[in-house]
Amino acid sequence: MQSALSLLFPPQCISCGEPTDADFGLCGPCWRTTPFITGLVCDRCGAPLPGEDEGRAEYCDDCLTLARPWQRGRAAMLYTDNGRKLVLALKHGDRLDLARPASDWLLRAARPIVTPGMLVVPVPLHWTRLLRRRFNQSAELSKALARKAGLDHCPDLLQRARRTASQDGRDRDGRFRNVAGAIRLHPRRGNMARDRDILLVDDVMTSGATLAAAADACLGAGAASVSVLVLARVAKDA
Repeated sequence: MQSALSLLFPPQCISCGEPTDADFGLCGPCWRTTPFITGLVCDRCGAPLPGEDEGRAEYCDDCLTLARPWQRGRAAMLYTDNGRKLVLALKHGDRLDLARPASDWLLRAARPIVTPGMLVVPVPLHWTRLLRRRFNQSAELSKALARKAGLDHCPDLLQRARRTASQDGRDRDGRFRNVAGAIRLHPRRGNMARDRDILLVDDVMTSGATLAAAADACLGAGAASVSVLVLARVAKDA
């Protein structure tokens, strides 16, 4: 049956549609243009760093100067080239099928920061954006990741208290001002965060302002710790 299905519906690259050896994979050219992050990374945001990984925590310039409210962080890829194309396809192209392979990439990146009993939580959308988009891409990623990692998942632990303007075009300080106080704990989910290690999941990290607001909300609810995980990281040299 499987071989017959493969003949009728041969596997295709999730990015360009060219034939591949397996479902939900990338062809060779698309794999080579997808900027997966490997090697030494900032232990707090996942940005790639020069040098060799010698087993100790290293930090990028931003994380040395900014007071991040979360403990550790990782990113699966850079937000450039095919990485950017895949994120935009998920976010604006209704490509929910991408959550499945993305969860593999996320889990591979997150292994150093995942701990037993972690609660996986997506960064929330405001209800007006959720109504228009019909899904929260961060929740699709967090759901697939939690299932693959065998972790608890709470898609509505956090809420957007107000609709914020787009972060596009804002400098770092403007991004932080824009989301200040915009994310809060769901009034019926408060006890779920208490004394738990939280893994916050989002699609893209630029300045970290949105993740900081979400982390503050979790810590304010009594979370033991917060770590962050994103599909793509905007890097200064990207």
